[in-house]
Amino acid sequence: MFKKKLRKEKEEDFIEIDSSFLAEEGRINVRVENLKDYSDVERIQNLVREGNIVFLKIRELKSKDLNSLKRAIERIRKTCTAINGDIVGIDEDYIVVCPNYARIFRGK
Repeated sequence: MFKKKLRKEKEEDFIEIDSSFLAEEGRINVRVENLKDYSDVERIQNLVREGNIVFLKIRELKSKDLNSLKRAIERIRKTCTAINGDIVGIDEDYIVVCPNYARIFRGK
């Protein structure tokens, strides 16, 4: 089992990550995907639900249709909320989407 050390006011706690989220050989899948069209949202949602961390390139859809991009990101965000995952924009052209076993460090 993998353990992550957290600090809480001079106490040390450990969180155990369920191995069912890990891919073969104890590895976590990180996928790089393109969001070319709004129809790609369902595929991205399924990847995150399956436990993949997804680096999502949004440049192509952003240049084609900004309204579709906003709708797509909102739909992915709602999925993240439903599964207790995490989502963050990186630069102007990338989104990182994580399942419930991972959190994105925001510097705080």
